[in-house]
Amino acid sequence: MAETLASPSSLPRLTHCVAVFLPADPPRRSRVAFWHPDGVPPRSPAPGQDGASHPREPASLTVLVPDGPDVTAQAVPALCLPVHEALPVLTRAYAARQEDGVDGAAAFWGAAALQALRLVARGRVLPGLSPAGYDAWRLGPLTEDDASAVAELVAAMPPSAHAVPLPGDGPLRMPAPDPLARAFLDAVADALPRTPAAPLATGTHAFTGDVPSTVPELRAWASEMTAGIDAAVRLSLRIEVDGLPTSSGTTAPSERPSFRGVLQVRSSADSTAIADAAELWGTSPTARRFGPEARAQVLLTLRRAAAAWEALSPLLSAAVPDTIELAEDDVAELLGVRVPRALAAIGMQVHWPRGIARSLTSRAVIGPGEKQDGRAVGGQRREGCGLPSVLSPDALLRFDWRFAVGDQQVTREELDQLAESGRPLVRLRDQWVLIDPEQVRTARQREDREVGTLEALDAVLTGATEDGGQQLEVEATGWLETLRERLSDPERREEPPLPPPAGLHATLRDYQLRGLDWLHRMTSLGLGGCLADDMGLGKTLTLIALHLRRQESLDTAGPTLVVCPASLLGNWQREIERFAPATPVRRYHGQGRSVEGLAEDEFVLTTYGTMRLDAAALSSGGGRAWGMVAADEAQHVKNPFAATAKALRTLPARARVALTGTPVENNLSELWSVLDWTTPGLLGRLGTFRKRYADAAEGGDPVAAERLARLVRPFLLRRHKSDPGIAPELPAKTETDRAVALTAEQAGLYEAVVRESLEALRGTDGFERRGLVVKLLTSLKQICNHPVQYLKEAEGGLPGRSGKLELLDELLDTLLAEGASVLVFTQYVHMARLLERHLASRAVATQCLHGGTPVARREEMVRRFQEGAAPVFLLSLKAAGTGLNLTRASHVIHYDRWWNPAVEAQATDRAYRIGQTQPVQVHRLVTEGTIEDRIAEMLRRKQALADAVLGSGEAALTELTDAELADLVELRKGAR
Repeated sequence: MAETLASPSSLPRLTHCVAVFLPADPPRRSRVAFWHPDGVPPRSPAPGQDGASHPREPASLTVLVPDGPDVTAQAVPALCLPVHEALPVLTRAYAARQEDGVDGAAAFWGAAALQALRLVARGRVLPGLSPAGYDAWRLGPLTEDDASAVAELVAAMPPSAHAVPLPGDGPLRMPAPDPLARAFLDAVADALPRTPAAPLATGTHAFTGDVPSTVPELRAWASEMTAGIDAAVRLSLRIEVDGLPTSSGTTAPSERPSFRGVLQVRSSADSTAIADAAELWGTSPTARRFGPEARAQVLLTLRRAAAAWEALSPLLSAAVPDTIELAEDDVAELLGVRVPRALAAIGMQVHWPRGIARSLTSRAVIGPGEKQDGRAVGGQRREGCGLPSVLSPDALLRFDWRFAVGDQQVTREELDQLAESGRPLVRLRDQWVLIDPEQVRTARQREDREVGTLEALDAVLTGATEDGGQQLEVEATGWLETLRERLSDPERREEPPLPPPAGLHATLRDYQLRGLDWLHRMTSLGLGGCLADDMGLGKTLTLIALHLRRQESLDTAGPTLVVCPASLLGNWQREIERFAPATPVRRYHGQGRSVEGLAEDEFVLTTYGTMRLDAAALSSGGGRAWGMVAADEAQHVKNPFAATAKALRTLPARARVALTGTPVENNLSELWSVLDWTTPGLLGRLGTFRKRYADAAEGGDPVAAERLARLVRPFLLRRHKSDPGIAPELPAKTETDRAVALTAEQAGLYEAVVRESLEALRGTDGFERRGLVVKLLTSLKQICNHPVQYLKEAEGGLPGRSGKLELLDELLDTLLAEGASVLVFTQYVHMARLLERHLASRAVATQCLHGGTPVARREEMVRRFQEGAAPVFLLSLKAAGTGLNLTRASHVIHYDRWWNPAVEAQATDRAYRIGQTQPVQVHRLVTEGTIEDRIAEMLRRKQALADAVLGSGEAALTELTDAELADLVELRKGAR
């Protein structure tokens, strides 16, 4: 048999190869070599992939490999990448280190790369000269924690990560782990992009360009810049205070305490070796212990320290750099922020006398004032708003500041005395303490005040408040602390748990009971809530149970208005009649609609469109106040400036509840819109919310995201089908991306549209450019679906022209032969109708639901599908992606992608929901090598963020540069 050559795709990935570091001079020219133990050449990254600028061919590398009890040198094919090109491979290997096949050496160097990047991000880099005289950046100075982290990293280096023999004719030896790891860290720092903003203290262009410069004349300057980084000794400054007044305060007024700083030296290798610097200038055993080079290293580091803080300069001219007298202004600088930070940057620490507290802390205490009677949680209600009086937006609570020095509380009077002294050493009660005068002045400016209830809730739920750009701790008191405890756990059960309402003809699952208790607790407190469970977990049933429970108390009883999409009116009516048969229900929709003569416990169902038109009539509620208004599929009001959202806000109610499976579809402003309706004012104004929370959270700030989560968690209950104990009876769900090639006609159209559109985009900007980009994206998606859709051919032939359509036929042939029922989603009504025509020609029974389908017809179509009358249900994603119960389907096909995984998941949940007894298979059709392929990859990366923050789909793509857009839409080779 003839030998066949391995295809590039069959070669091992670099993350599955052993990685070894090959240092060079200058460090930026260092390389990382990848080789596979099986002797197979590694796969070269394609240009543009993993930072590769061009394909690279394997070269021969000598490595050390075990040979029984011995080690031998062996030549292997290896791929050598410059450090900057190897970084993406290494970091990916570390991220996937638990996966099968990922090599431990590659994962180790990935961990080292991440450590180097963290240090660079913190500014731990300095310019220096390589041994050959090249300009080079290196990491340093390292703190003790940094040095410990590097030491732990070195200890974890596997033998294979440095199994490259050192040159020479002697015994085979490997590089020592410690210097090799430090060389790699420096190589990462030196290989990163450079900028003209780099320091130009030398008066040359060295250290700013990518091309190495030979500057041996700067060696003395570079030595001074990096002095102490590799020194065997480190410096610290011990502060001593002489002449402290006695506790009785009998010291004469003219006798002021004096301060001095004592220079200390400690060994970098032995943390227990500490001595005063003066001891190194003698012949004591201490001087011999630190070695003959210690003095020179102390002076070099001291010179850098004096440049950072001028008060240390006298030590440089002293015969023995032992002590320095410090004025009170010097002490105040040491107690501040700037000087300690500058000294820490060169590895110099400051040690203060024990027992002298030197930090002033501030925290806010929020709670009811003295005149508030404590009936806060559930007190008197204001007519028509449903809020307890103390929870109403205009109620005021006390916001007081508390101060402490160490663990000692400080009164306002004492704070004033501390501020008036203006000195760092002050007497506080029976103790002398060192305090930064600037801290005292800042604290003194913090004034007690009154705040609204919702602002108070914001502070106590997040546990912090901002003052002068500083985040400070917040503590709740009185009934506000009780309320905080009750809200902090959304699923906290009442003791004992409340039973389901008597009028409910259903058995609630445990998680539904918890949701009911939570909604009842929130609405009883006068606060709204958003039930954001996954589709199919029974939000409708939970809301019906809540309505019945609220009828049990005169304070909460009243009719409930449900606003929902038109397609859900029938479902709501059937569910109410089934689970609460004694409860009257009416539709406020169509001709002759009216709310006159409402019963006390009646359900009224209306659509968003009707509510927008009849907001004034619905505001009166037929002469009754609404006990509750519920917004189903509340993402319909995600735009607070739209007419529908504005109309919904005008409806008065004692309680407001939002139901949605996707509280965030595109950005966090949508979450603000929903929660600002359920609990007005909770998140402040939209602009403030975006500045304070959303922008930072969407930008990846974990602190901002966690703070926002603490604030909204009490008002939003989110459960997933995959959560433990939520829906264990649901069968399995499998999702598969099915790749399909374009036909020759599709490929020709695709390339022509890309070429013409990119040419038209050149030189455009603003709205014109965005419009052209949207048009391009839409055209490409339609071409991927079928040429007839793009060309708008009225009677164009369908078979043989679309790879997707051929794949759909194959899938349906198999699935229908098995007796399965199938949902087929497309975002285009035109495409749905084309599929309906095509399947009719193949004698496949279908029905097609889209935005223009009348409500009564929709309900009939759902019934027919559930009864098995039509095995294939064609659905417009926007019109049928929510609310429908289609559990007969065991297969869901997404003919085209919506580019938002949350919306696609909603559509899939038409079949995968409570009541489904069959495993559900999801098929996503994706055309290879096209924009669909790249978007599918992007969605896979973003899937984990779909419940929190997701990019705004096509709108975000309009902001791409011409080059980025071309890379996104161009047809990849092999896609034809």
